[in-house]
Amino acid sequence: MAIVLAAAGPAGRLRLKAEATRAQGAAETLTVTGTAAVVGKGKAPADSSDVVIWLEPADEGTARARVEPPRTRPRMLQKDKQFEPHLLIVPVGAVVDFPNLDPYFHNVFSLFDGKRFDLGLYEAGSSRSVTFSRAGVSHVFCNIHPEMSAVVVALDTPYYAVSSRSGAFTIAGVPPGRYMANAWHERHKLERANEVPREVRLSAAASALGVIRFVESTQLTVAHKNKYGQDYLPTKNGIYK
Repeated sequence: MAIVLAAAGPAGRLRLKAEATRAQGAAETLTVTGTAAVVGKGKAPADSSDVVIWLEPADEGTARARVEPPRTRPRMLQKDKQFEPHLLIVPVGAVVDFPNLDPYFHNVFSLFDGKRFDLGLYEAGSSRSVTFSRAGVSHVFCNIHPEMSAVVVALDTPYYAVSSRSGAFTIAGVPPGRYMANAWHERHKLERANEVPREVRLSAAASALGVIRFVESTQLTVAHKNKYGQDYLPTKNGIYK
C-alpha cells in the first residue's frame, strides 16, 4: 500500500484519513462459498466434483480484476493413452503445452466450441502448444485413440473454483459488487436450465451462492468423431492403419 505524506495540520490529517479509507476499501474482499450438488440417479451419493464455477462483473461499478498469466506454463500431458490432467482451467491468453510422453504417436485436436485447433501427428518425446486466445470450453481429443478426452476451460476472470467431491467450493479475494455467476460440468446438466448464468450481489453480509444443482449423467465420455467428422479407424499399437 502506498504511503502518502501530508503537511501537518487539519487539512493534512483529513487527507491522510481519506487515503486510508480508500486503501481500506480497495483491500476489502470476500470469500465466496457455495455447493454444486449433483443429483444422482442411483442409491449411492453422486460425485459432485469437477464443477467449474466462475464470477464475471455484471456492471462497470464492480471492479474487474486483471487476469494475470500463469507463473508457469500449463501442461496437459499425453501419457498411457490419457490426458493429464483431465480438466485444466487457464486464463485467456495462456499458452498450453501438450507433450507426448507415450512411446507412440498422438494427434491432439479440438473442433468444438472454444479454441479450435489441430496439432497434427507428432511422435514420442515431442511437444506442441496452443494459445487459448478467447474464453470458452475446449473439448480435447486424440485423432488416433478415441478413448482419450480432456477439457480446457479458458476464463476471462480470476474469480473461479472447481468443486470437491462433496460439491463444496470457495472463491477467495472477490471484491464486493454485482456479478454474473456461471457453472459448468463436462457431462452433467443443470437441473434448471435458467439457474445460471444469474446475477448475484455479493457483500460482506451476502457472500454465499447457495446450492447449484446438476442432474447426474452416466455417460463417461463426450461422444465424438475423429477430426474429419468420421468414425475412428482401427489402430494397432497406437499407429495409423
